[in-house]
Amino acid sequence: MSQITISNAKKIYHDTPVIENLNVTIPDGTLFTLLGPSGCGKTTLLRMIAGFNSIEGGDFFFGENRINQMEPSKRNIGMVFQNYAIFPHLTVKENVAFGLKQRKLSKQELEERVDKYLKLMQIDQFRDRKPENLSGGQQQRVALARALAISPDVLLMDEPLSNLDAKLRIDMRQAIKEIQKEVGITTVYVTHDQEEAMAISDQIAVMYLGEIQQIGKPKELYHRPSNEFVATFIGRTNMIPAQLLHKDGQAYIRLSDGHMIAYPALNHLEDQDVRISVRPEEFVRSVDGPIQATIKDSTYLGLNTEYIVETGFAGRIQVTEESTLDEDFGPGDIIRLEINAQKMNVFSADGKVNLLEVI
Repeated sequence: MSQITISNAKKIYHDTPVIENLNVTIPDGTLFTLLGPSGCGKTTLLRMIAGFNSIEGGDFFFGENRINQMEPSKRNIGMVFQNYAIFPHLTVKENVAFGLKQRKLSKQELEERVDKYLKLMQIDQFRDRKPENLSGGQQQRVALARALAISPDVLLMDEPLSNLDAKLRIDMRQAIKEIQKEVGITTVYVTHDQEEAMAISDQIAVMYLGEIQQIGKPKELYHRPSNEFVATFIGRTNMIPAQLLHKDGQAYIRLSDGHMIAYPALNHLEDQDVRISVRPEEFVRSVDGPIQATIKDSTYLGLNTEYIVETGFAGRIQVTEESTLDEDFGPGDIIRLEINAQKMNVFSADGKVNLLEVI
């Protein structure tokens, strides 16, 4: 196991920098996710860690060992790919044993190691099957068992669940989380699926255009995103233009229809245009709520019901609340709402800074 330290990383494709001056520390034994849209640089960074991509600048360390010039085969990594990459002509047992045979273990030690990971991944009963006789989830478990069997210092996983159906993805992400905790290996996990990242990660780095926008625990990213990109990429939110102003020394957020929200956390900042982020569940329906809203559409999703509403300050607002048996609102109905200001985030007018982080 190793802490991964990356300092001032740089990657250039065809004379164009795609990653520049990137810094991140991945603590030993954690499940760390690189999250972002396609083309943001997350897989490029993973391949630089693995040794599959060249490094044009900066330093990469596993623990105290600088790995920039180290061959991929010498880095002691386990790798799990999107397409499984298991050998179709070998049985499950032979696939898991493949990397161990390269390390010239004794027959007894090899057998013990293979048995351990077949049982850990709950595929022991399939040991003599060929991959063509396995489901997608079972094949992915084989790939994971093979990667872990060599006792790597670092486990790298590149979109490992994207080829699975929705229910199987949920089952497998839980399995990966549990197994990672059991073996305690430093794991770097790449995905574009924010729900998947939130479900499994100790920490998440949100990437965009080759830069890390924010690193934090899932709860931190959801409740206190550092900029508008993170707020809109992690979960769903309503972005609303507004003004920060002061009255009698007290800070308020004023919406375009004149509605005012006291916001003492920003008393120290000057008046300015802002953008506020309000999650759909933080618009709370209340009989005497100060915001009048007209329902334009509703979607029943079992536990929750989602509404699209029109207000005096925005033509389209998403509102989510727990479903009930006795109330059934539809298009044209008028409801009253209030905003849970404690969960609201306020960004600069360009969306680049969360003003709650400005001292």
